[in-house]
Amino acid sequence: MVANLTSSEYVLPLADPGATLEVVGGKGASLARMLAAGLPVPDGFHLTTAAYRRFVAENELQPVIGAALEEVDPGRPSTLEEAAERIRRAFMGARIPDDIAGAIVGTYGDLAGANPAVAVRSSATAEDLSGASFAGQQETFLNVHGTTEVLEAVKRCWASLWTARAIGYRARQGIGAGGIALAVVVQRLVLAEAAGVLFTANPVNGNRDQAQISAAWGLGDAVVGGRVTPDNYVVDRGDGRVIGRQVADKDVMTVATDGETQDRPVAHNLRQGPALRDADLAELVRLGTEIEALFGMPMDIEWALADGRFAILQARPITGLPEAALPAPEDWELPDPKARYMRTSTVDLMPDPLSPLFATMGIAAYNETLQQMMADVTGGRRKAFEEELVMPIQHYAYMRVGYSARFWWMLLARLAPRIPGLIRQGPRHFRDVALPEYRQKVAALDRGPVGTLLAREIWEDVQALMRAATYHLSILQVDTLGASAGSEGLFTALYNKYLWREGDPPASAFLMGHDTTPIRAEKSLYDLAQWAREQPTLRDYVLYARPAEIAAALAGHESPTGVATAAWAEWARRVDAHLAAFGHILYDLDIVQPVPAEDPTPALEAVRMYMRGEGANPHERQERLERRRVQATRELLARARGLRGWAVRKALGWAQSMAEVREDSIASIGLAYPRLRALLKELGRRMVAAGAIAEPTDVFWLEQAEIEERLGALEAGEPLDAMHAIIAMRKRMRRAAAGLMPPTQLPPSDTYMGIPIQTFVPGEGGQEGGRLKGIGASPGKVTGVACVLRGPEDFDRMRQGGILVAKQTTPAWTPLFAMASAVVTDIGGPLSHGSIVAREYGIPAVLGTGVATRVIDTGRTITVDGDAGQVILSSKG
Repeated sequence: MVANLTSSEYVLPLADPGATLEVVGGKGASLARMLAAGLPVPDGFHLTTAAYRRFVAENELQPVIGAALEEVDPGRPSTLEEAAERIRRAFMGARIPDDIAGAIVGTYGDLAGANPAVAVRSSATAEDLSGASFAGQQETFLNVHGTTEVLEAVKRCWASLWTARAIGYRARQGIGAGGIALAVVVQRLVLAEAAGVLFTANPVNGNRDQAQISAAWGLGDAVVGGRVTPDNYVVDRGDGRVIGRQVADKDVMTVATDGETQDRPVAHNLRQGPALRDADLAELVRLGTEIEALFGMPMDIEWALADGRFAILQARPITGLPEAALPAPEDWELPDPKARYMRTSTVDLMPDPLSPLFATMGIAAYNETLQQMMADVTGGRRKAFEEELVMPIQHYAYMRVGYSARFWWMLLARLAPRIPGLIRQGPRHFRDVALPEYRQKVAALDRGPVGTLLAREIWEDVQALMRAATYHLSILQVDTLGASAGSEGLFTALYNKYLWREGDPPASAFLMGHDTTPIRAEKSLYDLAQWAREQPTLRDYVLYARPAEIAAALAGHESPTGVATAAWAEWARRVDAHLAAFGHILYDLDIVQPVPAEDPTPALEAVRMYMRGEGANPHERQERLERRRVQATRELLARARGLRGWAVRKALGWAQSMAEVREDSIASIGLAYPRLRALLKELGRRMVAAGAIAEPTDVFWLEQAEIEERLGALEAGEPLDAMHAIIAMRKRMRRAAAGLMPPTQLPPSDTYMGIPIQTFVPGEGGQEGGRLKGIGASPGKVTGVACVLRGPEDFDRMRQGGILVAKQTTPAWTPLFAMASAVVTDIGGPLSHGSIVAREYGIPAVLGTGVATRVIDTGRTITVDGDAGQVILSSKG
């Protein structure tokens, strides 16, 4: 039963809602959270960090601490010991202020029993974090009886913040001495028959489906302190089976004696007997699973067993856990085992594992607005899709493609009759309706500086912008994206079959040379480079400074040393104008990825490329391709006669109208993202101030519900529970997922509705010996050195004449094609962005290999055969 304790500035009940990291330290906050959740945590109370700070201030101990630390050399252990002893003597000689001592004595007296035995545990504000557990750095005192002994143990805990090992550990972790404080937890002592440690994931191999348990007789101090070899058990968390068992010869055990603890020999009949039964192991794993679910990450848990019942003494995140070993794609559990899932259509814009915020908020918004778009297009009121259309599977986005009979009836009855009109009106609807409406929504939500908005207003605007972006993406499925793929495919087939002759241009020539948004962005960067080359002081700075340094100087609004002030001001104005016009063009649909307006370093790399004289003039290239398209079209129309000629002319007109808007439409998707990310980072800054996360961009690693649950506290200025560990765990899981090759379809099949699967998905790709197979998206054959770029952060690794290897490319990648001799991607097909731009540049492209970024290393010589759809790998070394 939990005692009815009184809250104060210095003492809090163990389950008090105000028991946050800053107030009661990591250990205390963890215990409070578990007790509030109904877990079996022994009764007790917190002595807050305010008590420590008051004790230090009134006894003028901070100057003593500072002077002792000045003499410390982390490389000389003796200096650590000398500093620690100096501080310890000062602490033990100091007096606890009367009101704090009275609060401790009174609250201890409220615990059940006369002079109950308690454990007095240190709980530091810099402990149990995501990257370092600080285990064993501060002291715990067991079997403490009476008020005098409790007060003495509290002072010893406070002093243990400055033990030699704690000082050295913080130095190695890069944690300064300023601002840290120590809380103390006082709990009833569990007179354990057995005790030990539970890891809710296997710390050896990182397997999250296995728990590992160490157990020995008596109190857990001998196990934690390494004075006994404990039993070791590995348990399958799914069914509770013991899959590994090592029963040790346990020669000593820690027991409570008169006011202290001692190590004593274990009785002969117990030494080689198991400390836990299988039923105990199952119950312990069940508790561990509850605790892991509460904290949202694998946990390191200290436990005790007394009178047949478990007590939880401590829980912290597991540090140093190996990357999660995710199941192979063939073992992935599907949301609906009877359904079909594909990585196709708009999923191509999500090549990487999804961030938690986009996986919850962004995907939900897309599914919602896709339903709305279908209702708007068909005039229907009911949902078009019975299930969510897009969903994450093992962190990757997949599209559900197994539709019901009702859906097909809706499609045939409502949508099919409208298709001809939609096709005719698509380009005009995009330009005159969809794009202006999207811009108006974004402008209406630009309500001045983000810092002036309340937290709930920020979140409302975030939601509205996300819906605006995903609705726009949804309407593009009708206006431009689907129609452009179909129109190019139809024209290519008819042209090649009926009108192409030896020496005629390829079908793609009729669709190139449009002055699209990505091409205008490329021209803008080229023009920036040409202007900068004419400014002597600016030219040298831009060519030789790091792009990150240039970006920082632009953000600081001061001209760098040696650069003419007027030239810098005009340069900054031109860069700002470029970013205002094109800074919204996305690298990735996931909001975790910065947009160019926010991080211009990739754009600056392209400027430097043009300044070095590398790459082709985009003005000349676009004009040349436009002349070629106009001439080819004129000649084709002159000889397109009869019914076949009519069909080719119609298909050509449709394909050209779609080619003109396709890249513009893709480039427009991110119009909401600069403001959207600015709002989210402002929310992140406030969560940093409240103690929830370490840096503003960590907000992208939270889920939608986790943010919504904390909005009230943010507006009230209340502190938040630290989420550093769960964020670190999610980042590790995403890194592990990035090592997988997600199949293009789940489950695998050669057909869909009796139609060859290649009709819907360009190809599975894959490796066969020294070759990668994919889709030949642009003809030609080139041998060169690979430049593997995993995102815009790698743009500086692109080299003139190198072969660009990436997961996929979007319009924001276009300037890199000016340097590339060929292109290879994991994702994509003959009608994706990479193929279109590769054909405009006249370089070979093999897309949809599935494995290129995993198999090819930067610097490796490869041959790209765009005609055969193959990439030939040289032997390494």
